[in-house]
Amino acid sequence: MKLNPEQLLAGILEPVFAIRTETDLGVGDTDGVRQMIDWCHRYGLGIFQTLPINETSDDNSPYNSISSLAIEPTTIAVSPRWLPDLSAAQFRKIVKPSLLAELRAGAVDYPKVKALKRRLLAAAFGNFLKRHFNRTTKRARLFRRFLSENAEWLSDYALFRVLMEANGNVPTWDHWPAEHRGPRRARTWLLSLPERRRDELMRQQLFFMYVQWIAFTQWEAVKAYGAAKRVFLMGDIPFGVGRFSADVWANQSIFDLEWSGGAPPEKTFKVDEFTEKWGQNWGIPVYRWDELRRHNFEWWRTRVGNLRKVFHLYRIDHVLGLFRLYSFPWAPDRNQEFLHMNETEVADRCRGRLPGFKPFADDTPEHRAANEAQGEELLRMIQEASGDTVVVAEDLGVVPEYVPPTLHRLGMPGFRIPTMFREHDGRLADPKHYPRLSLAQPATHDHPPLAALWADLWANIDAGHDVEGCRQELKRIMDFSGLSGETPPQDFSQRLHEGFTRAVLGANSWLAVFQITDVFAQPERFNTPGSAAASNWSHRLSQTVKQLDRDPELAAKAQQFSRLARESGRGI
Repeated sequence: MKLNPEQLLAGILEPVFAIRTETDLGVGDTDGVRQMIDWCHRYGLGIFQTLPINETSDDNSPYNSISSLAIEPTTIAVSPRWLPDLSAAQFRKIVKPSLLAELRAGAVDYPKVKALKRRLLAAAFGNFLKRHFNRTTKRARLFRRFLSENAEWLSDYALFRVLMEANGNVPTWDHWPAEHRGPRRARTWLLSLPERRRDELMRQQLFFMYVQWIAFTQWEAVKAYGAAKRVFLMGDIPFGVGRFSADVWANQSIFDLEWSGGAPPEKTFKVDEFTEKWGQNWGIPVYRWDELRRHNFEWWRTRVGNLRKVFHLYRIDHVLGLFRLYSFPWAPDRNQEFLHMNETEVADRCRGRLPGFKPFADDTPEHRAANEAQGEELLRMIQEASGDTVVVAEDLGVVPEYVPPTLHRLGMPGFRIPTMFREHDGRLADPKHYPRLSLAQPATHDHPPLAALWADLWANIDAGHDVEGCRQELKRIMDFSGLSGETPPQDFSQRLHEGFTRAVLGANSWLAVFQITDVFAQPERFNTPGSAAASNWSHRLSQTVKQLDRDPELAAKAQQFSRLARESGRGI
């Protein structure tokens, strides 16, 4: 089965961390992804989408990784069944039943989960060194091949991880000792150490390389498993990378660290006063595209190549940034300093620089043409590096008029979120008129699920906030769901849920993907943009994958979703 826009597909989105199984260690892993692939296959769904799986930083956000090239170790299924270097005796000794019971309850406890998996991976690595590393076994050959095939990034990444742990396990490399602030100086420093200390750190480097070998091996196997089940695995590549990451540390010449990328002020996310006034300051460094171009975009090609190994298709988060990126002349930790300033005061403080689009604002025909040309050039490069892996563009937000035709020329699907695409009178646009080259989705991880959106509208009405506006929005959602003329119910009813689902699955879009919470009409969120809530990136489904089919209510909703997908011509 080959991906083709003429074959409509339906699927679900669930972050890996949110998957719960009977054998997980407090967080979803590749075994859970396999089980979700089986679940999708049972219900005739052709796509399982997840969020980025790159190694996360201390805020656990998939969009703020310490490496855009390495895979997050917590996604590894660490058990003797899936990791042949780990013995059952070691597993039982390290994984205490009381700790396991604690970790499997509730949300992800990242510090404890990461510590546990680290101990297990270290034990497996020790066994690998003894049994394989300096021998001619098959596993030794496979590991050496992995080192060779990933040499352009793996060594720098592993050295960064060693230095990060040597500096209090914090990634802020610009505060490390001077001899640690770049790969060349760090290697010179490493060679100057006493032999015993040097060998210890080099063994640690090898450990981080081993962990990545295990991660890529498992994820490549999961991709193949999905293909065999006719369920395509869909990933996600953030436009930007973390300022305090191995990527920036090892490739400082391709980033402009004086600027921080983000998004302009807009109506959708009114999380705090700063966001409303100035926009979202994500803190990502701005790319030096001229420098990347000089080297044929090799760093980007490597990044895409790593994603291609483990996914059949992927979305580019904030594809608009490839055309022009809203940028701040300060890092996010200084946001409060500028909150109550006007533009003149900001310019005085920032050497005449103000937040705005780089390389150009869309303020003249020449600037618009330049931004369009840059975006098309970069997307063509990404498509070329992706090979037969399908690229989907997340083109939400303040979308310049030249972006949709550019995506169309490239044959690249964009996004359609029903509540964000409207007619001139405010009605939700008819999904039957969505372009074929699009992905329809009721809500992304950054939006409230449908049940939460419905509850929020009623809560505003009850509190007397924009009563007429909220009532109009309730009516628009009812109309979209095929329930025109009916009184909006207080709860997100079964009929409303079914009607909205049918409308989205009936879209003309090639792909229709629902967050699993929207399949089950659950209000819980995986993330609230612009906030630092403890619940961000840690919510897990209450049931294991196997229990989803045993719960009568959830099973009924899954069967409804499957039936509607088949009726809309999206079944596999």
